[in-house]
Amino acid sequence: MSSTPNVPYRLEFSVEVPGTPEQVWQAIATARGMSAWFLPTEMEERQGGSLHFSMGPDMGSDGRVTAWDPPRRIEYEEDWAALMGQDPDSLSPLTSEFVVEAQSGGTCVVRVTTSGFGTGADWESEWWDDLGPGWMPFFDNLRLYLSHFPGQAATQLEVTTSHPGDAAALWSTMREALGLGAEGSVLEVRGSTGTVERVGERQALVRLIAPVPGMLTLFTYDEGDGKALAGVRAYLFSPDAADHVRREQPGWETWLRGLSVPA
Repeated sequence: MSSTPNVPYRLEFSVEVPGTPEQVWQAIATARGMSAWFLPTEMEERQGGSLHFSMGPDMGSDGRVTAWDPPRRIEYEEDWAALMGQDPDSLSPLTSEFVVEAQSGGTCVVRVTTSGFGTGADWESEWWDDLGPGWMPFFDNLRLYLSHFPGQAATQLEVTTSHPGDAAALWSTMREALGLGAEGSVLEVRGSTGTVERVGERQALVRLIAPVPGMLTLFTYDEGDGKALAGVRAYLFSPDAADHVRREQPGWETWLRGLSVPA
C-alpha cells in the first residue's frame, strides 16, 4: 500500500428532465435505457448485479450495482484502478449515485454524485478534472432521449479518428466542415437532417429527424502526445437503424479521416 494519504475526489451536479420517475428510472437504471443515451451497457438490474460499459474495441469499464431502490436511487461502483491500468491498492472504486426526485409539471430532477479516493498522483487530478466536461454532455443526451424517445432501444453508430494537433483546432475544423450553426438551426450532414440542440466547447448534440430519427453527438478531445481525437456517436431509434449504420459507418470513417488540421 502507498503511504501517501488518500485524496478525495467528488463531482456533483443535477439535471432536470421530462418524464415520470418510472420513465427516468428506465433511462438511468437499465441496460436498454443507459445504452440509449450513454455508452453501450450490460447490467444485471438488481443490487449486487454486474455492470459493464463499453468504451470501444477491447476497452470498457467493469463494476457492480451497490444500491438499488427503484424508481428513486441507484448507485454503482466501477473498478477505477483497472480502467486506468493502475495498482489496485492505489485507488478506491469509483462510485456513482443517481437520485430521482419528482417535480410538479411532469419533470424529475436527477442528482448525480461521483466520488473516489486516490493517492494524489498528478494523473489522477488531471483525469478527474476531465471527468466533468467529458461526462456532463451525456446528460444533454438524457434530456433529449426522455423528451423524444422515452423507453425506446437505440442502435449506436460510433466512429473516431486520431489526428495530429490539439482538440480546439480540430473542433474548429470539424465545425466548419459540418457547417454547424447555432442552437436551433437545421443541420444537413451526410444525407441526414436534424436540429442543433446544444453546442459546447468541443462538442455538439443534434436531434436527427430524417431519414432515421435519433441523436447525433460530434466531439473532439485531446489524447496527449500532440494528438487529438475526432468522433461521432449516433443513437438511432428505428427498425431500419442497423441497416443505416452498416451503410453509413464507412462514410463517416472516411469523412473523419479527411479532416485536416492546420499545422
